[in-house]
Amino acid sequence: MKQNLVLLVLGLAAYAATLIFSQRILATAPHGATAGILLSLAPMLPAIFICAVIIRTIRHLDEMQRKLQFEALAFAFAGTALLTFGYGFLEGAGLPTLSMFVVWPLMAALWVVGTLIGRIRYG
Repeated sequence: MKQNLVLLVLGLAAYAATLIFSQRILATAPHGATAGILLSLAPMLPAIFICAVIIRTIRHLDEMQRKLQFEALAFAFAGTALLTFGYGFLEGAGLPTLSMFVVWPLMAALWVVGTLIGRIRYG
């Protein structure tokens, strides 16, 4: 488990470094359309690594912890769907359009809430 935490922290550090690097290059250097697209997507490489670490971690959990994480992820999935769908209707009523960058932090926050609920429930 400690190894997975180290890998997760390394992945997050690589993501942050790649994001900062790519955004600085995009903001300061001239580039073509293809180079701009590749630079914009560069942070996705460490993001894929982070997802693989999370999946690996869940695969190595015992049955009870895996059940708790499954329920937390189901809570996050359903909650994100309901909140983003509902906000889509509110945008039609004049509220500001939100960036797609809002979706993942929302899902992550709901995953944490779902995990806390599961720990209380199965505690």
